[in-house]
Parts: sequence; C-alpha cells; structure tokens
Amino acid sequence: MTGPAGRIRADFDRIAALGEDGWDHNAHYHPFLLRHVPPGCRAALEVGCGSGAFARMLAGRAATVLAVDLSPGMVRLARGRLAACPGVEVRVADFADEELPRGSFDCVASIATLHHLPLRSTLARMAGLLRPGGVLLVLDLFRPATLADRLCGAAALPVSLGLGLARRGRLRPPRAVREAWRAHAREDVYPTLAEVRRAGAELLPGARVRRHLLWRYSLVWTRPAEPGLRGP
Repeated sequence: MTGPAGRIRADFDRIAALGEDGWDHNAHYHPFLLRHVPPGCRAALEVGCGSGAFARMLAGRAATVLAVDLSPGMVRLARGRLAACPGVEVRVADFADEELPRGSFDCVASIATLHHLPLRSTLARMAGLLRPGGVLLVLDLFRPATLADRLCGAAALPVSLGLGLARRGRLRPPRAVREAWRAHAREDVYPTLAEVRRAGAELLPGARVRRHLLWRYSLVWTRPAEPGLRGP
C-alpha cells in the first residue's frame, strides 16, 4: 500500500508496536460518546477502531459491533482486547474502499479518524450506513482558527497534564510513544471548526457540533425516521 493511506498504516503499525499506554485524550470523551448510542442498538460500526478501547464499550451497548482499522498492528491489539466480547468482529480494512451495506447500522462511530479522510464524502458515506433513527458519532481534532480556539487550547494544557498524571500515573506518555505520535502528526491536516460546522449543516441537517477542551470536537447526528416509520 502506497500514498497517504500507506503512510498512515505504517505510522499506526509503528505506534501499535510500542504497546498500549492506557488513557489518552480520546478516551476522556468515550463516556460522552457512549451516552449518545441509541437504546436497543442492534448493530454498531466503528471506523478506525485503533486498539479497540471504544469498541469494547460499544459491545456493552450493541448486539453486534464491527470495528475496522487500516493498521494490522492496531487490529492485533484490538482483537486481543476484544477477544472476550461476544458479537464483535475486528477487521483490517480501509474505510474508503471497504464495501459495507447501506442503512444497516444503528450507530456509526469515528474517533480521531475523520481527519485522515475527505471530510464531506466521508460524512455522507457514514450517514448513509445508518438505519433511520441511527446515530453518527464523531470525535476528532480541529485546527485552531479563532481566539476562542486558542484560549481553549491554552486552558487544555494544564488539564491534560493533570489528567495524564491521574489516569496514567505520569504527566506524559513515554518518550518513544510521544516521538511516534509527533512524527505522525507532522503530516496530519485538520479542518477548522467552521469547516466542520458548515459540512454538518449542509450534509447532516440538525447535526450538533461541539468544541471540547482537550483539542477535540464532537459531531452527533441522528438520521431522521423515514416517512411512515415510527422508529429505527
């Protein structure tokens, strides 16, 4: 695999080889996302499952979970973490190319993955995978573009250090992990919040986009029920 997808796959294989470091900024928002999983969720999809932390939480709310990731290294970690969870499939797959049945999921989640993919076409595709009444959950990073963004980012630093100490027992991850993430981030391109909100308004009417403290935003959208249907 060559090109951007090949680079991303290699980056995350390298990060996976360093092992899990426990808590991270994404994990801080897992409970927030979990609150939006629809009751009675039959089938959930996670796009870019990483080491499987959120997929394991989804498994407690959904009858079946399909977790996909581009990185074989991350999939190995996820399969180990999810081995005891019934109804969970973890698959090495490039979401951009993977064939998935439209309208077949009650929840589609994506955590720190959307910025690796075309924003609008990926949002549209994820929305199309939902059943009526299904919920799209996105958590990702954004590029600071306003004074409010920068003030929020400045306030996040001491909070991040304190949470890291409380959750990991150290202020920051080990140096090798930090260097691997730093090398990966050099090629990352993030949208601004304004770009995310504009895409949400145009493609997903009623989508709720929210800025979060730890350099993240969330997008939550429920697919409307089709005419004549009472629920998902």
